[in-house]
Amino acid sequence: MGDITALIRRARGGDRGALDALFDTLHPELRRIAHARLTRHLRDTLLDTTALVNECYLKFSQAQRLGPDDRAHFLAYAASAMRSIIVDFARAKAAERRGGDAPHVTLDTTLAEGLGAPHGEDEIVRVHEALAELARLDARLAQVVEMRYFGGMTDAEIGAALGLTDRTVRRDWDKARLLLAAALKA
Repeated sequence: MGDITALIRRARGGDRGALDALFDTLHPELRRIAHARLTRHLRDTLLDTTALVNECYLKFSQAQRLGPDDRAHFLAYAASAMRSIIVDFARAKAAERRGGDAPHVTLDTTLAEGLGAPHGEDEIVRVHEALAELARLDARLAQVVEMRYFGGMTDAEIGAALGLTDRTVRRDWDKARLLLAAALKA
């Protein structure tokens, strides 16, 4: 853990070698997060696990300043970056397929029951929009959803990243899931 924190500090200071070493060290975890976030449909396109991790690396390397302080924050930040990449990719595919006009997508029962992985680009965009609305209502709930839904993080990992107990994370997850399900029904 100390090595990762040291690499993050060096990367925050602009050391490109430290950023490379950080991605090399955390590559298996980043691949796990990426694999968990890609739907079966997206895996059959140009955006696969490796491509998503590589795009995440590019996003980090192009950033003016690396924000995370430790491993948990770094992985949460990576999950957020992956979410952004997936949503951008889904929007581009939907725009290409429908000339920029995304149709209304109804709530999938899997999504309502457990907020499992979204099915298709349109649903990813709808979830992203609902999550943006949730962030306006309660930023912490949105962070919990982002880390769990898009980052594949456990309650313990989310709690460590946000400084919360597992129980608080579970309560936030339940509340956020209900709010998102209601938003997606509209």
